[in-house]
Amino acid sequence: MKKVGIVMGSDSDLPILRKAMDTLSALEIPFECHIYSAHRTPVEARDFAVNARANDFGCIIAAAGMAAHLAGAIAANTTLPVIGIPMKSTTFSNGIDALLSTVQMPSGIPVATVAINGGANAGILAAKILATSDAELLARLKAYSE
Repeated sequence: MKKVGIVMGSDSDLPILRKAMDTLSALEIPFECHIYSAHRTPVEARDFAVNARANDFGCIIAAAGMAAHLAGAIAANTTLPVIGIPMKSTTFSNGIDALLSTVQMPSGIPVATVAINGGANAGILAAKILATSDAELLARLKAYSE
């Protein structure tokens, strides 16, 4: 089974990403979690994205707040599906800035975007993506949904 890459801009995003990890764990989907920033560690973020397919990932969940460039930076460097989680920030607009940054990607660099702080839905969407080619996962996903 392909695994899910989970990338967050900082460790302060972990409580929301925990919801995605719990969902993936419940569905028995392997995942790896990393902290990369589109601004502070752009080379590492790019390297992760460029090598994700070769490293057996099936999709990537990326979460960031404020300017929220992480999901787009990851998507620009891979052909894998990328799911963006815009994170609520206390500094500006309760996450609307991150939502707009995540959802408004230019043509050719799509990012599937869930709700602000939507960790659980990101995990479910990742499972649905992987289940398109995995009948056993599809059965687990159907049971989970019921």
